[in-house]
Amino acid sequence: MLNGKHITLGIESSCDETAIGIVANGREMLANVISSQIDIHTEYGGVVPEIASRKHLENINAVIDKALEEAGCTIDDVDLIGVAYGPGLVGALLIGVAAAKAIAYAKDIPLVGVNHMHGHIAANYIEHLELEPPFMGLVVSGGHTNIINVKEYNTCEKLGGTRDDAAGEAFDKVARVIGLGYPGGPKVDKAAKSGNKDAVAFKRVYLENGSYDFSFSGLKTQALNYINTERQTGREINVNDLAASFQEAVVEVLVNKAVGAALEFGQKRIVMAGGVSSNSRLRELITEEAAKHGIEICVPSPILCTDNGVMIACSAYYAHLKGESSGYDMDAVPGLEF
Repeated sequence: MLNGKHITLGIESSCDETAIGIVANGREMLANVISSQIDIHTEYGGVVPEIASRKHLENINAVIDKALEEAGCTIDDVDLIGVAYGPGLVGALLIGVAAAKAIAYAKDIPLVGVNHMHGHIAANYIEHLELEPPFMGLVVSGGHTNIINVKEYNTCEKLGGTRDDAAGEAFDKVARVIGLGYPGGPKVDKAAKSGNKDAVAFKRVYLENGSYDFSFSGLKTQALNYINTERQTGREINVNDLAASFQEAVVEVLVNKAVGAALEFGQKRIVMAGGVSSNSRLRELITEEAAKHGIEICVPSPILCTDNGVMIACSAYYAHLKGESSGYDMDAVPGLEF
């Protein structure tokens, strides 16, 4: 306890961010420390799992110490440890899980394993204090694209997911081919602001009627074929127009399926989460479309859209309130589902 408040420390290491968050009473952010590896992995055009794991091991103790200092507390003030145990890169997850077990055992603190995807949704509880389930969730990141019917805290029904590339993965691949670099999402977003979204007629892929699944592999192939055709004919490619057109094709499908799911299930609120939810065009279009149906949009600040420990702490807190806990035999589950 710290000043009569329940303190949760959250550990997130599912990919290439070593992140620690400290939260009071489930919703008050006391510390949010993130050690990013973007500069390291940019050299390779994407995350290298072995390097990510090694950097987590090197950084995690220092990041925990910095978070405790930022929160103005010590490890003895912590009442609960939450840790992302999946999905993600197995080596990276294991570093966070091992650290969480060690602290929980040494200090006799309850331990809760958190589904990384539940954590992304929980990020919204920090900044939208009035937000409570039920609502429709749209989780969009480099590895995941899901529509989720959130019934209670950490109780989610997956309505649809990607059948191939996630939206963020598609952004990364197209950005690399057109020379924008890594990470692709923010770079495509920036380039698109100066481009014409109607310049290239990309086909929108909705799959079969009534499906909330996604498929962006074909759209990525369309973009690559367009680039190859233009280069073979000697025509100059307008990178900004291409970025804007590709982004619009991705965003339109995300928005139409999310709003459609909210209408079908009678939800008056769509909660966005994941790194791609910070995309400016996605935020703009989904707000416009949702407003036509009286649906409210919730989205966290960009710093809480990316992987962070605060979202893990928040999710762990609500799991703990329901009496959930994890044992010291908890393992990393890289393919964990909702």
